Amino acid sequence: MARRIELSRQARSAILALLLAFVQVAVGAGAPPLLLAETAPADLDPSAYWVSEKLDGVRAFWDGRRLRFRGGGEVAAPAWYVAGFPDEPLDGELWIGRGHFDRVSGIVRRHQADDAAWRTVRYMVFELPGGAGDFSARLARIQALVAAAGVPWLAAVPQRRVGSRAALAARLEAVLAGGGEGLMLHRADAAYQSGRSDVLLKLKPWHDAEATVVGYVAGKGRLAGMVGALLVEDALGRRFRLGSGLDDRQRVAPPALGSLVSYRYRSLTANGLPRFPVFWRVRRPPQSMPGRSGAGASSTSR
Repeated sequence: MARRIELSRQARSAILALLLAFVQVAVGAGAPPLLLAETAPADLDPSAYWVSEKLDGVRAFWDGRRLRFRGGGEVAAPAWYVAGFPDEPLDGELWIGRGHFDRVSGIVRRHQADDAAWRTVRYMVFELPGGAGDFSARLARIQALVAAAGVPWLAAVPQRRVGSRAALAARLEAVLAGGGEGLMLHRADAAYQSGRSDVLLKLKPWHDAEATVVGYVAGKGRLAGMVGALLVEDALGRRFRLGSGLDDRQRVAPPALGSLVSYRYRSLTANGLPRFPVFWRVRRPPQSMPGRSGAGASSTSR
């Protein structure tokens, strides 16, 4: 019996070493191969899923040695912050609390880490990239790794099972009432996979997406002398305007050309453009584009 346990440990160590080597190669080539969420359908039966809050933070991947943004750039975290992290890859969110995305994004994107500021940041783990078993098994492993690490700012994202659509709706309402963004649902029986997949779903009262600022539209009337709207371009090369949602401060000093901005919308037109899009926030300034130091800061663009 003891021999079989020892062999199992050796096999697990070998698999982990291979996984880390693969992850490091993938990271070196650019963005790490992470799981990305689809939008939850209206008729979803939640009983097959683990449900958690959709955190309003910055997505970060721990490759066993370093923290990296979703886009592949290295996070300039203090050495003491990651010193106690486990050797296994982790996927999670750098998070301060509800409604503090701008603050946490500013902290983790700095090239020189501010120790005092980093002490307010928690790394909330929600996935074990490449981990064995289904998500329920990986969740148990995450919880065990976090407990063994004993690092106060390292935590597992709380997960719960929800048995009905009514219970799911009530949970969503409670999260939104408290200032949260929405919910994430992960199939309990799903093996790990990367790329966008319906094994991970996001549930929010609105949709959001990202686009790059490529120009400005001059304001008129009360907005004369300021920016009336941002001209943006999405990943498919489609251009449209974002005017609603900008405050006067942003109209006087708008996001720089090349900035990646997030916007919200309720539905799409027949041409696939967002209907009545509303500017939400700056996701990434132009000087932090993927491939440069500090690149790829992105939230749960899960």
